[in-house]
Amino acid sequence: MAEPQFRGAITALITPFSNGAVDEKKFQAFVEWQIKEGINGVVPCGTTGESPTLSHEEHNRVTKLCVEAAAGRVPVIAGTGSNSTAEAISLTQHAQKAGADAALVVTPYYNRPTQAGMIAHYKAIHDATDIPIIIYNIPGRSVVDMKVETMAALAKLPRIVGVKDATNDLTRPVNTRLAIGAGFSQLSGEDGTQIAYLGQGGHGVISVSSNIAPRLVSEMHAAWAKGDMATVTALNDRLMPLHDAMFCESSPGPVKYAASLLGLANAETRLPLVEIDAASKARVEQAMRAAGLLN
Repeated sequence: MAEPQFRGAITALITPFSNGAVDEKKFQAFVEWQIKEGINGVVPCGTTGESPTLSHEEHNRVTKLCVEAAAGRVPVIAGTGSNSTAEAISLTQHAQKAGADAALVVTPYYNRPTQAGMIAHYKAIHDATDIPIIIYNIPGRSVVDMKVETMAALAKLPRIVGVKDATNDLTRPVNTRLAIGAGFSQLSGEDGTQIAYLGQGGHGVISVSSNIAPRLVSEMHAAWAKGDMATVTALNDRLMPLHDAMFCESSPGPVKYAASLLGLANAETRLPLVEIDAASKARVEQAMRAAGLLN
């Protein structure tokens, strides 16, 4: 595993809704737009895609629609995690059958498994499938934090190939590389610290902001790869207020409102998420104007 399998700017896709149902045409058009704007990969059915409130049928359908729309042009990393191991296996098997390039599997939330429990969970999913698996470590939502030593143990399995790191701990990419090696894909799950994460040895980002600014985020990562730090700094400065605005309320409320301003999808979310308030809307719009996304 000399080279990381996944790198660059990858979008944690929103799931457009219309009158309570998944808007399939809007979703596939949105994936097409992302690819035309230069994004390096897409993640359907992540937290940003409101996976907690998608039915199993909808979850599998959205993954299939994404694979169809991407048509092999960029990797599709399907969100397939659950706090039930059996459910995560089922979702991951479906993603594999649908033709996804990898599965993004979140650490089990609510149950609060031990490190040994996490190893058993991921090993069961790995052994029941034939698809590359990226661990999604997000203590803020899962309450549990996978230790670097645990990740290193799991990385010995042949198809556990990377991590989406949403710890905001910038010592993690260095320690993970030292423990596992440079070929383990390290993808930041925090838009605001993604450049610092790259500087510490990361390979890319799974981004919320790239839902509405795919070209800018992908250009920033391309500039990083070329060593063009002037462009990296300029784009990072331009995007930072946008990153902050995307989390002014629970995601994906702000980014869905932003997408609605661009005519990409409507702002509809599913309960218990509600429409963002007027002050948040003003903040999102202001950040979009500052980034040059709205005239």
